[in-house]
Amino acid sequence: MSTQIEFKVAAPPFRWDEAGGIRIGDSRVTLDSLLAAYHHGSTPEEIAVQYSVLHLEEIYAAIAYYLSHRQKIDNYLDQRRQKAQQQHSQFVQQYNLANLRQRLSDRDRNQGEFIANASIN
Repeated sequence: MSTQIEFKVAAPPFRWDEAGGIRIGDSRVTLDSLLAAYHHGSTPEEIAVQYSVLHLEEIYAAIAYYLSHRQKIDNYLDQRRQKAQQQHSQFVQQYNLANLRQRLSDRDRNQGEFIANASIN
């Protein structure tokens, strides 16, 4: 008499957020972040330490889904990168950030000169 074992296939622990990103479980951790850690050589156990709000089962499930659907997830990640680059470019243009570091440096230098001149008088 053999006993059959019943297996249940669980859906990946993904949910879409309001910005169109994929989050893991009930956390705010994005699939992008989890996979970045994975691609940088972190093990699921190390990822669990980095993102203590995630359960190890969620991490393994997310990675397993990625490995089974690599092209689909890579396309999603590419779209996210492109959108982030576009938003960054728009932000830089909108707020004239192209030479912000130089302008701040010039301002600090001018203020230093003003303070030095004021203390002499």
